[in-house]
Amino acid sequence: MTNPMVRTVASAAATALAASVLAACGSGGGDDSDAAGTVAFLMPDRASTRYEQQDRPLFEAKVKELCSECEVLYQNGDGDPQKQQQQADSAIAQGVDVLVLDAVDTKAAASIVTNAQSQDIPVVTYDRPITTTPADHYVSFDNEGLGEMIGASLVEHLDEEGAEGGILMVYGSPTDDAAQLIKRGMNTGVEGSDYEVLAEFDTPEWNPQRAQDWVAGQITKFRDDIVGVVAANDGTGGGAIAALKAAGLDPFPPVTGNDAEIAAIQRIIAGEQYNTISKPISIVAEAAAEASVTFLEGDEPEGETELFDTPAQLFTPEVVTRENVKEIIFDGGIYESSEVCTGAYEADCDELGIS
Repeated sequence: MTNPMVRTVASAAATALAASVLAACGSGGGDDSDAAGTVAFLMPDRASTRYEQQDRPLFEAKVKELCSECEVLYQNGDGDPQKQQQQADSAIAQGVDVLVLDAVDTKAAASIVTNAQSQDIPVVTYDRPITTTPADHYVSFDNEGLGEMIGASLVEHLDEEGAEGGILMVYGSPTDDAAQLIKRGMNTGVEGSDYEVLAEFDTPEWNPQRAQDWVAGQITKFRDDIVGVVAANDGTGGGAIAALKAAGLDPFPPVTGNDAEIAAIQRIIAGEQYNTISKPISIVAEAAAEASVTFLEGDEPEGETELFDTPAQLFTPEVVTRENVKEIIFDGGIYESSEVCTGAYEADCDELGIS
């Protein structure tokens, strides 16, 4: 039986996503922009591969497409809020014109926003909101909504399987306000289900090893009572899966994820991970580039809504499972089969018609 909430959210996703993309494209500068200047693009860590492999090149390419005279100054905070603070201070000292910030620690990063704005440098918060100090623009997927989607998707699957037992909740970093939105959504997604939350954990710095260690500890306590794990992203989900595999649980509990990293798509194809969230990074990266160039032109990008007193663009993601991975990920052009269907995954890809 299909959970009505999941069906409603999923059916709305495509419509909302399409509308949001059109709005994003309309909010920035055109190809013939007369703008010039430097945009600082500050990403939070390398624990998630997306920032180096997707966010950076997509953002840089879009800025260059919109503004041939614009430059991007890229820095990665390596999960260290003090390092990111130093990178921001350096960028401001170098005279950047716009600062795009995906914060390591969203509370500590409030001072970055304040410092930049005091020098008339607009700040675009990216992916993770700064809740205590309004930025000039915010671009992200709907984090609370996606948390609800992965939780509800797992509950629906467990219902279909006739599972009996409880679930583990593996959240993201306690210093990341986006993680707290995802956490809220995850709890909404499982609320009212037949599955008791056995234990829950905020994963420091989104570290997969910390998630793995914690799940391993819970297996010693609950073992056969664990029928599923709601993990906030693919890194923590991968850590949970490693712990479950090491413990030899049979049947193997389904595990969620988020970000549609290549490793997660491979696990889904192989049947090791139940779901992930497809958030085409091009959507937020290009929307942030559009907003940045708009600021460089002396205008202000429009927000479709407001979040934490900041004009915001929030996009709707999609749940990916083994049943729809071909359609969403490969037919949708997010990844090529040559990137994913390697080695041990070739046979599973063939089974799903991915070529």
